[in-house]
Amino acid sequence: MDHHQAGHAAPVLNDAVPVRHPGRWISAIIIAGVLALMVQSVITNPNFRWDVVGTYILDVKVVQGVGWTLLLTVASMVIAIVLAILLAVMRQSDNPVLRYTSWVWVWFFRGTPVYTQLVFWGLIAVLYPKISAGVPFGPELFSVDTSTVITALVAAILGLGLNESAYLAEIFRAGLKSVDKGQTEAAEALGMGKGKIMWRIILPQAMRIIVPPTGNETIGMLKTTSLVLAVPFTLDLTFATNALANRIYLPVPLLIVAAIWYLVITSLLMVGQHYIEAYYGKGVDTNQAPVINPAAAKAAAAVAPSAEAEPALKMDFPEEEAK
Repeated sequence: MDHHQAGHAAPVLNDAVPVRHPGRWISAIIIAGVLALMVQSVITNPNFRWDVVGTYILDVKVVQGVGWTLLLTVASMVIAIVLAILLAVMRQSDNPVLRYTSWVWVWFFRGTPVYTQLVFWGLIAVLYPKISAGVPFGPELFSVDTSTVITALVAAILGLGLNESAYLAEIFRAGLKSVDKGQTEAAEALGMGKGKIMWRIILPQAMRIIVPPTGNETIGMLKTTSLVLAVPFTLDLTFATNALANRIYLPVPLLIVAAIWYLVITSLLMVGQHYIEAYYGKGVDTNQAPVINPAAAKAAAAVAPSAEAEPALKMDFPEEEAK
């Protein structure tokens, strides 16, 4: 090697050049431009009447409507979740009566519109003026007027909750089926009862599958409460804003008020859903620390093969055959 070659640096074998993506920049610029035009239009268009929106965003009737909407959502989802767990367990039962009863329930409430069901619950007092109990074809022990028991609020909660239970039942069933059957067999080998197996082992592992769609259904329920006028229930957020709009003859600003409140509540529900998903996703999500279910770990250890307890199989051959 001469001095001229020695004075030069070593040649670069691979000078990587980043791949350029002009399409991404062009699409981003187009989207940003469209969004800017939309924001400008919404802000500068006087027909939106943002002054009216600011006046009624914290109106007493509107805030009360938000409270009633939250009450309807929470109460309906509690009823739906309890029934969904029961229906999902019944669907997996060995008893054909329980299994087909669950199937018929899901078939009926998923197959009819929620608005029709709400109308039915609103007319329940017409169909059954009294709720009574007694001996069949015998004396009546007591009776009460249906309208005093099933008020408009109760009818709205029942209509929403029973309808939602059919959808959640299928979600819960999918979650229960996602847990390996070996978990149940291992728990049974330890002598655990079926109820304890379900609550201590199966459900905690199934929640990873159940929580995301249940959160979506909760957000959907929040917006479905706008249909309770069919009962009729007239205290929810949608009815409150519509009543104010009819009074001042300005429907658009009051629709914006309702939309803002629905967006705020939905955002809070999404934050809660995120943390619940993160909790039950630990051990599966690589970004989360694993959480071990003690009951499931004990059940799995009961049937897991042990290298010390079960030595590897050995085959002895005569020397002649081995040679």
